[in-house]
Amino acid sequence: MSTPTRVYIARLAGVAVFDPNGDQVGRVRDAVARLRATKRPPEVVGLVAEMPMRRRIFLSINRITSIDADAVVLGSGTLNLRRFEKRANELLVLQELLDRRVQLDPGGQPGAVVDVAMECSRGGEWSLSRVAVREQTGRLSRRGHLHQVDWDRVRGLSGIADNRGTANLLAVLEDMRPADLANALQDLPDARRNEVAAALDDERLADVLSELPEHDQVEILAALDRERAADVLEEMDPDDAADLLNELPPPEQDVLLDLMEPDEADPVRQLLKYTPGTAGSVMTSEPVIMPPDATVAEALARIREPQLSPAVAAQVFVTRAPQNTPTGRYLGMVHFQSLLREPPADLLGKVVVNDIDPLRPTTPLPEITRRMATYDLVAMPVIDRNNRLVGAVTVDDVLDHSLPRDWRDRDAAGIPGATDPVLDGADG
Repeated sequence: MSTPTRVYIARLAGVAVFDPNGDQVGRVRDAVARLRATKRPPEVVGLVAEMPMRRRIFLSINRITSIDADAVVLGSGTLNLRRFEKRANELLVLQELLDRRVQLDPGGQPGAVVDVAMECSRGGEWSLSRVAVREQTGRLSRRGHLHQVDWDRVRGLSGIADNRGTANLLAVLEDMRPADLANALQDLPDARRNEVAAALDDERLADVLSELPEHDQVEILAALDRERAADVLEEMDPDDAADLLNELPPPEQDVLLDLMEPDEADPVRQLLKYTPGTAGSVMTSEPVIMPPDATVAEALARIREPQLSPAVAAQVFVTRAPQNTPTGRYLGMVHFQSLLREPPADLLGKVVVNDIDPLRPTTPLPEITRRMATYDLVAMPVIDRNNRLVGAVTVDDVLDHSLPRDWRDRDAAGIPGATDPVLDGADG
């Protein structure tokens, strides 16, 4: 195996996995170690990699030809696509050991696990060999010394962990996309998941909640105090916040809405009034809206704002004042490709198109899907009876509400035809 003989596992999190042809097949999410009956350190039997569609599979350590901080390379393109499930005598190194409270021998100095190294013997066997532990000083202003010690010098690595922190696990997860982080949270025990979620800042937690199944969203929100829950709801897109609040009893909805800032709560209250399965219930109330006397250059600058999703940024809706929903009279929309083709100084009123009938808040989801497919649109305007723009339905809204309710649940998200091993797949 062409690889360093010692590898720190936290540094592998998120590293790309390539097949022998150089094609990426996934990313490393954890390492699997098998506990032994003797006092010898656990044997590392493989890695857990995340594939497309959030499927996590097992990669046997014997099928890996190279491991470093930039890439993991497989010796064969044949993969076992069966979803990874941990066995009773195995542990997931990052999930179960990172941030664990331990004691260093001799002396019993308390500390927390920062990283764990695996090492390859001359016989080619990988095992957990070293542990990076940071001392607990008891002083908020001072970080304890970092020790790198042999596995057998650390007490508390086995058994159930109590009172773990979250700093080191968050450091491993911080570069993940919200959807990938949501997937990682689903792998954690409920209590650990709630701890990690609560440690995220409001904006990051809002993004992650939007990617979780409804039951996980509700449980995480319920674990927060109500003021913090209201702050997180304020950071969510109004349609996502409304979807989450719809899962709560009406009295709890009212409490959280009252705790939110009025200008953040008002659009959410409005969305909650619409009948489920209609344009009003799935639309976003904050599309890109500009007046007809704005220039093409101004519109292009507006849709470049990083917080906009691709579907929302794909078009600008043109209305009379006011530009907050419900707006003044709806005039039409301009797709971003049209903006790129027009002179920057031209006015939006000159290039706006209105040859497709807008949706009404009561338009049912099947009709929305049919019309968006017919006209190859990524978003459609929603107007009220007074021809005011009240929101827009985007393609991701349609997909989110057309798929089964449990589609975000990792256990329910499968790859058709991939439930069985492919050829001579790995163990585990």
